Amino acid sequence: MSGSGGASTASVSSAPPAQEEGMTWWYRWLCRLSGVLGAVSCAISGLFNCVTIHPLNIAAGVWMIMNAFILLLCEAPFCCQFVEFANTVAEKVDRLRSWQKAVFYCGMAVVPIVISLTLTTLLGNAIAFATGVLYGLSALGKKGDAISYARIQQQKQQADEEKLTDTLEGEL
Repeated sequence: MSGSGGASTASVSSAPPAQEEGMTWWYRWLCRLSGVLGAVSCAISGLFNCVTIHPLNIAAGVWMIMNAFILLLCEAPFCCQFVEFANTVAEKVDRLRSWQKAVFYCGMAVVPIVISLTLTTLLGNAIAFATGVLYGLSALGKKGDAISYARIQQQKQQADEEKLTDTLEGEL
């Protein structure tokens, strides 16, 4: 039994994580902290949402509690030590690109709001949605400096002028 588990663990850890795509260490920790706070927010709001007789509110609350568990599983697997597959799920999620995490987290946060639009669902999913937004911003990349941007614009302008002079000379 342990032979097959060890082989799969070795193959999972050999792949490079996609998180090294330009995120600084503090931004990575900010995203993780936002994910954990979003999970706590979703769990508490989900519990409050489940204390009702309206079935849509209960469904939204259950979805929010599930979101909280998934966020904790992905962002802080040490909080889910009782789950055997927590570390493997966290490693697989770490290999996802930032835009994929952004779409996944924002999509998870929007579903309860679509199910039941209440203040509890809005406030409970706000931090989870913000986690997706943070990952989405990291997918956009670093902002370039003004000097290199001006140099690129100048090169484009020179190329446009050369094309214009070539077409004018071709007409003569």
